[in-house]
Formats: sequence, C-alpha cells, structure tokens
Amino acid sequence: MEVKARVIKMARDAKDASKILAGLSARLKDEALRHMADSIEKRTEEILKENKKDLMVAEEKNLSRPMLERLTLNIDKVKEMAQGLRKVASIDDPVGEIVAGWKRPNGLQILKIRIPLGLVGIIYESRPDVTADSIGLCVKSGNSVLLRGGSESLNSNIIIAHTLARASEEKGIPKNCIQIVETSDREGVEIMFKLNEYIDVLIPRGGAELINLVKSESEVPVIETGIGNCHLYVDKDADLKMAIEICLNAKVQRPGVCNAIETLLVHKDIANKYLPQVYEKLRGYGVEIRGCIDTRRILKGSARKRIIKKATEEDWYNEFLDLILAVKVVDTLQEAIEHISRYGSKHSEAIITNNYLTAQEFLRQVDAAVVYVNASTRFTDGGEFGMGSEIGISTQKLHARGPMGLRELTTTKYIIFGNGQVRQ
Repeated sequence: MEVKARVIKMARDAKDASKILAGLSARLKDEALRHMADSIEKRTEEILKENKKDLMVAEEKNLSRPMLERLTLNIDKVKEMAQGLRKVASIDDPVGEIVAGWKRPNGLQILKIRIPLGLVGIIYESRPDVTADSIGLCVKSGNSVLLRGGSESLNSNIIIAHTLARASEEKGIPKNCIQIVETSDREGVEIMFKLNEYIDVLIPRGGAELINLVKSESEVPVIETGIGNCHLYVDKDADLKMAIEICLNAKVQRPGVCNAIETLLVHKDIANKYLPQVYEKLRGYGVEIRGCIDTRRILKGSARKRIIKKATEEDWYNEFLDLILAVKVVDTLQEAIEHISRYGSKHSEAIITNNYLTAQEFLRQVDAAVVYVNASTRFTDGGEFGMGSEIGISTQKLHARGPMGLRELTTTKYIIFGNGQVRQ
C-alpha cells in the first residue's frame, strides 16, 4: 500500500477508535498505562538495540552533539519513560470534569464539561522519549494519537510505539488508538497536513524549521510548541551567588533542550563584579561566550580574549541548543524587558532580584508562557509542574499556553438539562 493510502487509513482507523476511547473509565485507562510501563521496561534490551541502529546512522551523518544527546537512550532513560507513564496514571482524569455549572431563571441547568480532543497528530524530531510521553498523555486524556517522528529516531520510535500499542490493547484500550507512520518519507508529513477530516489537532515538536513548516502548510489546526530562546536577567539588586548558580543550571545542565537559556542579560551596576565570576564558572563547563561591547570589555584579558566573541544581531535571535551563551550588559530593567520582547520566543524568561517591585514589573511586562523570579528556566517542564509529563511547551495563546499536560489535551462542551423549556 502506498504511503498516502496507509496514512489515510491509519488516521481514519484512529479517529474511529477515539470515539470508543473517549468513553472508557479512568480505572481502565490507568490499568492500561501501568501495564504499558511494565512492558516498556521488559523490552529495554530490544529498545536499546533499535536505538543503537539510529545512533549509528546519526553518527554517519555527523549530526550535532545536542542532536545526538536528544536521540540517545539508555537504561535510565527507558526507566524514566516507564515512570512517566505511571505518573500519568496516578493523576486525576480530566475527562468528564465539570468546569462550571449554573441554573438559569427559566429552569435550564447548564454544565460545562471536559471532553477529549479526538485524534491528536504529533510531528516531532530526535527524542524517542517523546513517543512514550505523547502516547501516555493521549491515552489518559481519551485521545487517539497519530505519531510521525524524525527519520533519525525511526527505529526507536517504532519499537516504543508498537510495545505500548500492544500492551494497551491487552488491557482493553481499543485497537488503532495508537498509530505511528513508519516511514521517513516526507510525504507522510505532507499527507497529515491535509487530513482535517480525521485529525483534530496537530502538535509539532522540534526546531524552528519544523514548527514553521507545520504552521504554514497544515490545514489541520496547530498548537505551536515554540522554540526556546530563553533569557536570564540579573538585576542590580540580585543575590550574585544565586545568580551564578541559576545561570549555570539554566545553561549547562542540558544545553540541548528548549528551556535552557540562550541569552544572559546583566544590569550595568553589577556587571563588573558578576560577569568575571560567572564567566569563570561557565568556562569550566566549556561554554562559549558571545558578548556585547561592554561584556567583552569587562572580560578582556589574554586568557579571556581568545574566547569572548562579538555577539552578532543573529546571536540575539538564536536558539543555540549548545554550550554557547549570548551576553549583554543593559542599563535598566526596561532595556532588559525590551530586549526580551524583541528577540525572545515567548517560551520562558527569568529575573534574579531581591527587589519586590522590580520583580513585579518584570512579571507584568514580560510576555512569555512562563516567567520566573529567582529560579531556573529549566523547570519549564510538565513533569516538574506536576503534570506527569508533557506533550510540549505551547508558546501561543490559543488553545493552551505553557507545558501541555492532560487538561490541555481536552476541550469542553456544554450539556443542558431542561424540563420542556422553549424559547420565547
């Protein structure tokens, strides 16, 4: 069967199955999720074997270090996938939840309840753990899922999806609820863009190129999970020790993820003291600094001069996803906010300050899905927010924003109870 026919059949079958899945009890879904977690762990050796195939191809193609890091699975990461499924099983089921209710003067009782979206299409790159997270969240929220992962992780994605699909069916989840496009042919993605008859929403997860492609080409509604050009602003009233620790965590813990910072903004009043200290720490982790004129002046010196590159206009926009950090000295809080407004991606932004009014002004003015005071941007994550896991970080304002967990994979409908009312 040709690619187009296969993808259409998968979408149609998944859509039909979603109507049954939507009515299943929370207890049945939770039992299935726990069994799915057990199945993933039992097949760890096979999963890692398939992942090695992907890594061999990736290395032959000279993929970047951050890309390889996102692609690599090991025993601990497989355990994390299983634990993510168990965590989702432990969270309250949003389906059927009464959001609001009221009674009209004419006696009509109106309820607003949560229901599944239907069939969720997910197009993603690199990370095989996205396969497990997406399936778990969709099953729990009563949605079928149609996955199309990147070619670089094809073998890993297929074995994870097949393992979870088989395990879910063994516990009563309808067949065809979990589907994966088993080809790296771009045609598979292009077909998904046109299937608004079956797919209720598309969620892209990956770099700017992928996200922009889906936004521009899809006829299916899209929830944008944007790139992460995140900023850390160190205010003149900051605790400098705290600011160093948070900067290190936000940049070097996992530089290849969307919630790592890409730009450090420092108030001029503390720049001469703070920048040399944080620079020495960052240099120890191999971080390359690309600085403004003031940054390069402050960090001048024979050992430092070789490393401090001049920041370009492109650097302020860039999501490096690597051990590279753009640094700028700013005169005021307002200048920092304006820089974030111009170059930021509306993902996650943070301020370090002990000044309450400054913090409140930053929170009020910065337009982003998540805004922090005195904490690392690395917490922008469904698991860290208590959602179990996430389908992505939405940077748009409709239909969801920020980490997307179970509730963000539902919509609402009104149900009305009457006793013969007619409109006059």
